[in-house]
Amino acid sequence: MPVLPDRVDRDAPEFAARRESLLELLAEHDRQLALATAGGGERMVERHHQRGKLLPRERIELLLDPDSPFLELSPLCAWGTSYTVGGSVVTGIGIVEGTEVMVQAHDPTVRGGATNPFGAKKQGRASQIARENRLPVVNLVESGGADLPTQSEIFIPGGAGFRELTKKSAAAIPTIALVFGNSTAGGAYIPGMSDYIVMVEGRAKVFLGGPPLVKMATGEVSDDEELGGAEMHARTSGLADYLAVDEHDAIRLGRQIVRRLNRQKLGRPAATSYSEPLHDIDDLLGIVPTDLREPFDPHDVLARILDGSEFDEFKPLYGSSLVTGFGQLHGYSVGVLANARGVLFAEESEKAAQFIQLANQSDTPLLFLQNTTGYMVGKEYEQRGIIKAGAQMINAVSNSDVPHFTINMGASYGAGNYGMCGRAFDPRFLFAWPNAKSSVMGPAQLAGVLSIVARGSAEAKGQPYDEDADAAMREMVENQIEAESKALFLTARLYDDGIIDPRDTRTVLGMALSVAHNNPVQGRRGFGVFRM
Repeated sequence: MPVLPDRVDRDAPEFAARRESLLELLAEHDRQLALATAGGGERMVERHHQRGKLLPRERIELLLDPDSPFLELSPLCAWGTSYTVGGSVVTGIGIVEGTEVMVQAHDPTVRGGATNPFGAKKQGRASQIARENRLPVVNLVESGGADLPTQSEIFIPGGAGFRELTKKSAAAIPTIALVFGNSTAGGAYIPGMSDYIVMVEGRAKVFLGGPPLVKMATGEVSDDEELGGAEMHARTSGLADYLAVDEHDAIRLGRQIVRRLNRQKLGRPAATSYSEPLHDIDDLLGIVPTDLREPFDPHDVLARILDGSEFDEFKPLYGSSLVTGFGQLHGYSVGVLANARGVLFAEESEKAAQFIQLANQSDTPLLFLQNTTGYMVGKEYEQRGIIKAGAQMINAVSNSDVPHFTINMGASYGAGNYGMCGRAFDPRFLFAWPNAKSSVMGPAQLAGVLSIVARGSAEAKGQPYDEDADAAMREMVENQIEAESKALFLTARLYDDGIIDPRDTRTVLGMALSVAHNNPVQGRRGFGVFRM
């Protein structure tokens, strides 16, 4: 297989400028991650520790195999909102007793671990990933249930989460609940609908209604232990399968349960041996231009993430604004579609549709590297059938059955986002670099379109056009779209699965590919009608 050359000029001034720009964005990203890690703040963390309890990430660290990776998902959920960064829950994929599992851990330092609208959405995405990739789910439970002031926004998603637990069980996807503290009201159904339940003696409290609610509803006076204590559930109700003496013991029992699940991957195994990329992955920081209107060559990225820097390019002389071809990543075969010069023309669209069909014929997962301003517009291109060609590409992406993985390396605008498997097209995983942007179109273009429409409306009515108001409108719209297209804004709303350091791209994709192969990887053999 051809080896991609090293064409990066590390001594070029633009390389240093690009690197510095990305490092600044990564530093800001780290500052926001620190907010998520801090949970409810120093005072609440200290109070939690004084009670002899572990924090969610401490529980996760003890649960996972020593020195094994943890791919945290949506860590900056709720950024920029009135809710605590992270959405009061930690989700991610780790390895327990050699088995890949989905972990969900409530953060009791944030409003007692109560579920808010963003946390509910984050848990829903984690549940989807677990279902699609056949991952056992380990819930580390300590939650007061719904954040009641926001009940209207989480009542239905919360119910869907309970349904998901039962559907996973029916699909032989094990669900495990380790209950460390309160699991009340709707939260009681997390252990109630799990396959295996561990409760911590003297700590776990699981009941539909606590003492105040019971007294209001029935007049009965009961204490926490009588209503839902761990020992009661282990000895009397039978809800608890295991009674742990403390948190460490609960985690030990959780690991024991996973060890006995007898999980086996159903997909094709990775190659037993493979080579690391020949070129320094650190160079990725200096490859992406600070001005996203300036394209860059994705071959330089592929040379730093593919095994042995080997890439077998498909149709290199046709539709050259889109790079397609086959390679290997951490021993797994992948088909690559990568934007090279931003705009997608008819040729690129036809090339992509054909390539996606070929990947499905050979049961090869697809990797989409986004950096696109969208499909080409204009009279010439409309007459040449850009809509039909773009539809072919979107049809192929929509109906492809092999796992899709998407990285937004820069720009992802308009229908180009759809054709390159954006969030609306359900890739197995979608991650963004910190410089990434995405929206219907660029800020200046969107503001300009609104200006042209407003100007035309005024002319049609015979009214004078206020140029000062137009300038103010354009500035306001540009600022709004610029803010709403940035990576932090998008990740906060779960439009991706997290912002990653470009240097971690190979590792993250390797984990994602491994996870996807828990299920058989099989492509579609028939597609919808392609308009010719």
